[in-house]
Parts: sequence; structure tokens; C-alpha cells
Amino acid sequence: MAKESYHHFKGNRLNRSEAIQRKVVELILRSKLTDKERESSKVFELKHSSGCMQVGRILAEKRGLNKEYAELICVLHDIYVIVKGKYKGHAHLGAGIAEKILRKTGNFSEKEIKLISAAIFHHSEKQVYASNPYVELAKDADTLDCFLYDNVEAYYTHNKPPEVAKEYFKRIIRLRKEMGMRPLQKYENFIRQLERKIHHDSI
Repeated sequence: MAKESYHHFKGNRLNRSEAIQRKVVELILRSKLTDKERESSKVFELKHSSGCMQVGRILAEKRGLNKEYAELICVLHDIYVIVKGKYKGHAHLGAGIAEKILRKTGNFSEKEIKLISAAIFHHSEKQVYASNPYVELAKDADTLDCFLYDNVEAYYTHNKPPEVAKEYFKRIIRLRKEMGMRPLQKYENFIRQLERKIHHDSI
């Protein structure tokens, strides 16, 4: 008899984190909201939820944090966008949805649910540095994954207040250094541009 191979997310041998991961993918694939009705495409939601989770796993290992919690935080961080298709208030609103999903499985303690939902609730506050390492992991995994996409810088400079956008660039500079990635001068240039805009707007 051949040795049983990796489950490839088929069947019922998934652990509790993998079951949530599969549920998130199924929610995206089965959603009746079309891309025209969404602020981002289903393709992006699939890529970002998965990419963010993998980045979160790496950060958790590097920082000595619980890898399973990192997986769950990251795969659920944009659950409101996945379900409703909208970004406004998605972090705060998504935390409640994530709590319901986790609680419904019966596999998570209230302490675990609160830890995961708190990280989701605060993950959009990139300009704030929290003492909770899982809150910071959520922000950092989201940031690092997003900055791996081409031309994302323009999105932040045009869609975020300059004071907030500046902190996104400061965060990605710090993250790239932590991960041993080469520094990119363009991020320093964006910070200087934003500082000039902040100064100009204050006059």
C-alpha cells in the first residue's frame, strides 16, 4: 500500500487552521458578488489572502510567535472585503465576522478568538505601533504582501492621507531590513515627497 500523501486540502484530514483557510477560499469562489460590484477582484482577494498568510507564517517563525495564530489572522484579515466587497471600515467590521466563523467551528477557545479578532480589528492602523505582537504581525504581513505588487506605491500616495501613507513607507523600509531584503531608494523618495506635501498643506 502506497504511503498516504499530503492532503492538498481535500477530504476531512485538515487541521483547524487549514479548515478555515479552505473556507475562506470557498467564500471567495462561491461569492455571488461580481468583480464590478467589488472594490477589488476575486483574483486579488484569493492572491492576497493566501500571500498574506504565507508572509505571516514566515514572520511568525522569525519572531518566535505562534504560526497557527498568524495563519488565521492573516487569512481572515480582509474577511469583510471577501464577504461584502467593500473596504470602508473593513478591519473593524471584519473582526466580528471572523469571530463568528471561528466560534461556529467549536474548535477555538474564547481567548484564541479574542486574540485573532483583535489583530484583525487593528490591522489597518499602519500608522500606529502596538505592543501586541500579533496586531503588529497582521499589519506587517499585510504591508509586506501588498508591497510585493507592482506600482502599489501610487495607490497609497493617492488614497491615504499623506501622514498615514508616510508611515506605510516607513513600515515597509523597516520590514525589508528585518527580512534581509535589499533597501529600495524609491521608498525614501516617497517619504520625502510626502513630507513636502505635509509641510505645504500645513502652511
